Amino acid sequence: MAEHIRVLLPEEKVDTRIKEIGEAISRDYAGRQVHLVCVLKGGSFFMCELAKRITVPVSLDFMSVSSYGGDTKSSGVVKIVKDLDESLKDKDVIVVEDIVDSGRTLNYLMEMLRDRGPRSLRLCTLLDKPERRVVDVHVDYTGFCIPDEFVVGYGLDYDQKYRNLPYIGVVEFDD
Repeated sequence: MAEHIRVLLPEEKVDTRIKEIGEAISRDYAGRQVHLVCVLKGGSFFMCELAKRITVPVSLDFMSVSSYGGDTKSSGVVKIVKDLDESLKDKDVIVVEDIVDSGRTLNYLMEMLRDRGPRSLRLCTLLDKPERRVVDVHVDYTGFCIPDEFVVGYGLDYDQKYRNLPYIGVVEFDD
């Protein structure tokens, strides 16, 4: 089965929104340092662009969790593939995610990170699909609320393809 990609959010719109989120974080954390935790692999494109637009001091760390495999829907089973390199103790932490879908993965992750003693813990996502939510997750910074379609680009993939698209697109399958 072949697929094609329909543009949902053009590059310019994504870039403008990331700049706005960076400005909001800079205001909220004025006079403090923020520690960004990227959820790999999808969040890496977003976090790099976001970090460039934050004007307060920023430190970075990365973790990898898996709940999709090669499918288009979350399996609900969360596996930590790579844990953080640094302690979160007494840091102002923002988890940076590409997309919040069912909420299962982020709910698990936020609880786990909260137990590590950060001064504060917030969640920032480029994309949010609230109609797919099965577990309540509070998102502090949201780029875009999108419809329930499978999206790729800007770090998001379908079976490891399309991450490098500079826009957000919808995967449509040809019959």
